[in-house]
Amino acid sequence: MKKLLLTLVIMLLGAGYAMAQSGPDIKFDKLTHDFGTFSAKSPKVVTVFTFTNTGDAPLVIHQAIASCGCTVPEFTEEPVLPGKTGIVKVTYDGTGKYPGEFKKSITLRTNCVKDPKKEMIRLVIKGVMEE
Repeated sequence: MKKLLLTLVIMLLGAGYAMAQSGPDIKFDKLTHDFGTFSAKSPKVVTVFTFTNTGDAPLVIHQAIASCGCTVPEFTEEPVLPGKTGIVKVTYDGTGKYPGEFKKSITLRTNCVKDPKKEMIRLVIKGVMEE
């Protein structure tokens, strides 16, 4: 009887501990960046999105996919520990593109599986390139 009771208590404590572990969580300083107006004579513009792991397990960005070839994302590839920050650097290259308004997206795939909204995150860049 004591073994059964002890086993039950250990299982309950283990389940409570497992539920308290929420895993990694990601919070960005911004999800959209507006470059404003820039010249086609200097068609490359760069921005950095900063994020923090607000969870209790290492955060990993598995993939960053841009909506077109003119947009190149680079990201922190090593796991980001709880409380630490990482970056997603995005370069837009308007070389050979027609001047005008643009809006591009970068989709990130993370290991934040407990929150489906954060497992796939979309960052947006926009602006106007003038002649």
